[in-house]
Amino acid sequence: MTKLWGSRFTSKLNKLAQNFTFSIDYDHKLARYDCRGSIAHARMLGKQGIIPKKDAAKLVNGLKQLVKRIESGRYKFDPKSEDVHTDIQVKLKELIGAPADKLHTARSRNDQVALDVKLYCLDHISTIVAMIKDLQKSIVDFAGKNNGVIIPAYTHLQSAQLVLMSHHMLAYVEMLQRDKDRLKGCFVRTDSNPLGSCALSGSSLPIDRNFVTQQLGMLTTSQNSMDSVSDRDFIIELLSDISITGMHLSRMCEDLILWVTAEFDFIRIDDAFCTGSSIMPHKRNPDVLELVRGGTSKFPGRLCEVLILMKSLPLTYNRDMQMDKPALFDCVETIEHMLPLLTELFKGIKVNNKSIANAVDSQYFYSVDILEYLVKKGVSYRQAHDIVGSMAKNCLDKGIKISDLSLTQLQKYSKRFGLDVKKLLKPEVSVKIKRSAGSTNPTMVKKQITAWKKKLK
Repeated sequence: MTKLWGSRFTSKLNKLAQNFTFSIDYDHKLARYDCRGSIAHARMLGKQGIIPKKDAAKLVNGLKQLVKRIESGRYKFDPKSEDVHTDIQVKLKELIGAPADKLHTARSRNDQVALDVKLYCLDHISTIVAMIKDLQKSIVDFAGKNNGVIIPAYTHLQSAQLVLMSHHMLAYVEMLQRDKDRLKGCFVRTDSNPLGSCALSGSSLPIDRNFVTQQLGMLTTSQNSMDSVSDRDFIIELLSDISITGMHLSRMCEDLILWVTAEFDFIRIDDAFCTGSSIMPHKRNPDVLELVRGGTSKFPGRLCEVLILMKSLPLTYNRDMQMDKPALFDCVETIEHMLPLLTELFKGIKVNNKSIANAVDSQYFYSVDILEYLVKKGVSYRQAHDIVGSMAKNCLDKGIKISDLSLTQLQKYSKRFGLDVKKLLKPEVSVKIKRSAGSTNPTMVKKQITAWKKKLK
């Protein structure tokens, strides 16, 4: 068993306690970041004369060799090491000898792990933001290719009004943009160097924390040593951002799952993203979308896990905080699998124009258009709502269309009706007459697609 402490203990750690407390089986994912932080720390120790410059150089060179092993997959973690920090320390000593014992000068595992996890988060926030951008591009491309397609839009999952499919797609793009903005804000708040805070009170040695910050390319140096080692807000914020992104992905998948059903039949997902049934040969299931929808449920669960973990902890570091990493790693790895998958999936979606045409073949989609026609004629909104509601009910009861009504019949509902109202009863007219900013007007949507393509370039 390898550990960095134990000189004041008279007996070995119980085997069960060892298995329960060791974290090498998951925190080995921090190895690259641990070496990176240690390289900056070693350079600072040498610059400040806290250790000889030649020893600092040996530390840096040894750590760089370990980084090469880690990145090439040749680094083998010892399961008997207590954690990743211990494992690297031991292997560094095997590599360079006694100078390795000087690396831990003026730091604790408390500030060390805080830095490692921050570097991990910064790296993966950048990756997730780039993946979201790729997904946005894929959706915008799909919207551009299908810009003339008009579909029913829904409230309460009941058909409501007509919109361009591209307008519907751009709603997802807007959601994902907010997700990126949140992640970018999280990046800034995470980008603060805690190293040099030591266990909790700092160090009496003449360390230069700002030099370490510069070496790491981080934005700021943390200002309170107690907060530095006990802060996990950045993990909670990242998990919150991932949870919101996951919620958006789930809603997106739900729409696509509905659209691919025989009842809707609006789109077809490429075979590469579908599976079959073990008993029903005809089945073609959108399992990938269902698994993304289901997989996103873990995000809010793991967010709550870390919130509850932290909510009653006194300052400063407590060993409970070791358990933040499984939740973090799980969510980050899961979202990084989902985003590229959906990016590729959107590239192969085909639109079924015939089914969509059948779905929009109802004149009751135009009820709001007719209502606003009356408003333009001077009828109050409330009165216009009642007029159109009465007309729709009577037509439904009699099994006739609004377009079947004569001028005399129309004017029984309101003298303001003219036969020109029938010009509104076409899908392309319904979307074209929308004038408000952000609406489904084809000209506006086309401009939005162009703007998004430019923004995401």
